Amino acid sequence: MRVLKALQSLMFALVLTIITLALINVGYAQVRSSASYQLQSDSINIGGGLGSSTSYQQESTISEVATGQSTSTNYQLRAGYQQMQEVYVSLSVTGDVTMSPDLPGLTGGTSNGSTTFTVITDSPAGYELTIEAENDPAMQSGIYTIADYNAGADPDYSFLTASNEAHLGYSPEGVDVVQRFLDDGGSCNTGLLNTSLACWDGLTTTPVQFARGGGSNHPDGATTTVHFRVGVGSAAGVVAGVYTATTTVTALPL
Repeated sequence: MRVLKALQSLMFALVLTIITLALINVGYAQVRSSASYQLQSDSINIGGGLGSSTSYQQESTISEVATGQSTSTNYQLRAGYQQMQEVYVSLSVTGDVTMSPDLPGLTGGTSNGSTTFTVITDSPAGYELTIEAENDPAMQSGIYTIADYNAGADPDYSFLTASNEAHLGYSPEGVDVVQRFLDDGGSCNTGLLNTSLACWDGLTTTPVQFARGGGSNHPDGATTTVHFRVGVGSAAGVVAGVYTATTTVTALPL
C-alpha cells in the first residue's frame, strides 16, 4: 500500500548522509624561506641528525634545552625541535541532513537542508575542508538518480532549475569559505562577500575544497555551514522514492 500510494502521488523524500574525517599530519609552517626553499624549523644544539636502517628511521638532537611534553587541564605543550612537529585537528558535525519538504513529482519544487562543521586545530598554518560524493551522481534511489547541479566553471549565484531539470546542489557559508564560493553580490568566485544561500555548485566524486583557515584557531574553532538544495522542475519526470546522497567531508591541518 505504501508503494502504491507513493507511485500515485509521485512524492519522494530526500536524505543526505554525512561522513566526517579528521586526518592528522605534520604542519608546514616555516621559520625561513626563499624562492626555492623553506626551512620548517631550526635547532641550536651540539649534535644529532638523521639515522636510518632497513627497518627504522631516527631523528635526534643533542644538548637542546627546555624540551619535552607538558600538559594542563586546557593546554598541551611540546617544546623543542623534535617535539614541536605534531599538530592537532578535530572535526565535528551537527548530523545527517533530512531535506524538507518532500516533493510532489507532478508539480516539482525545492527541498532544503543544511549541516554545520566545526574545525579546531593548533596548526600554525591552519586547516582545509573538502567535500566529495560517494556516488556519481550523488543522490540515488535504487536505479534512479537525481543529477548533480551543473554550474560550469564557477558556481551559480542563484540556484536555477529549468522545467525539465532535477538536480542537487550545495552552498557553503562561514568565515573561512574559499574564494570560489565568495561573491560580489551577483557573481561567484569574485568579490569578498559570502552571501547566504548564494554560489551553488554540484557534488563530485573528487574532493573539492570549500573552506580554508589560516593559523591556529584553538580552542574556539571555526564553523562552516553547508546548505543543500534539490530542485525539481514540473516536467522533470522524477520517479517516486527515497533518494539518498552520501558525502565525505575531510579536515586536514596545513
